[in-house]
Amino acid sequence: MSTAYDDSRIQLARQTVGAVSIVADPTLPPHLLQLIDTRGNTYFAKHHRSQARYVQETHAYLTWRRHLQDHAPELVDRQDSTHILLLTAVPGRSGDALLPGSDEEERAHHDAGAALGALHHATNRRSAGDMGDELADRLRSWVARADLADLLSGSERNLLLQTADELAGTCMDSAICHLDYQPRNWRIGEGFWAFDFEHMRRDARLRDFARLEFRHWPAAPQLREAFFTGYGSRPTDTEQRLLEHFGAIEAVTAIVRGHHQGDLALSGHGRTVLSQLS
Repeated sequence: MSTAYDDSRIQLARQTVGAVSIVADPTLPPHLLQLIDTRGNTYFAKHHRSQARYVQETHAYLTWRRHLQDHAPELVDRQDSTHILLLTAVPGRSGDALLPGSDEEERAHHDAGAALGALHHATNRRSAGDMGDELADRLRSWVARADLADLLSGSERNLLLQTADELAGTCMDSAICHLDYQPRNWRIGEGFWAFDFEHMRRDARLRDFARLEFRHWPAAPQLREAFFTGYGSRPTDTEQRLLEHFGAIEAVTAIVRGHHQGDLALSGHGRTVLSQLS
C-alpha cells in the first residue's frame, strides 16, 4: 500500500484519532506504517493482505489480548473492508536487537515467560486425543509437501511419519497460543510487550515453546531457564518428549518454506533440527 496521504491506513487513523503524520522508519515492512497524532501518541497501522489473517488477529485482540495482562498493544480501531488494524505503538526495541548474553536479554526471556504463562494459564484445558490427531495430520501434510519437492531422504521421511504416528491420539494440554513466540515479536523497553497475533488460536500448549526451544535456546540455556522461571513451571519429562515431537513439525515446515522462499538460512535451520531429532 502507498504511504501517500490517501493511503487507507492514514484515512482510518484520521477518522479515529484526528490529524496524523507519518513517522519515517525504513526498517518497517511495507504492510506497516507508523503514525503520530497531534498529542504525540504513536500508532501502527497494519494492512493484512489475507482476510483470514486479518480476521484471526482481530479476534485475538478482541478476545484474548486481556489475558496477556497489558503486555500487548491495544487495538484502537479496525476496518474490515480494507483489512486494516490501528494499534497503539509500544516503546522500546525489538527483542532480537538485544545484546546476546546481556542481563537485558535474560530479563526479556523471563518477562516473555511470565506474559505467555498468563495467557496459557487463563485458557488452559486438557484435550482428548483429537488434538494429537490434528497435529499428526498437520505433520503428515507437511511431509507430503516436502515429498513433492523431493526434499527428504528415506530415513528423514520415516522419522517424520513415525513421529506423526506417535502424536496421533495423544492427550495433551491445549491453550490459546501465539504460535510465533520469539524475540522478533517482542518489544522491550520500560516493560515487555508481545505482538503479531495473526496466528493466535487454540493449539497444543507446548507448541508455543517450539520456536524458542529450537531456534534460540540451544546456544543459550540460561535464557531457557529465565523463561520458565517467569512462566512458573518447566516441562516434565513427558512434556519434553512431546515438545521434541513438535520439533519435527518445526523442522519440516522450515525445510519446505525455506525451499519455496529461497531462504537458505531457514532451510538450514530445518535440517539442523531434523538432525537433532534423529
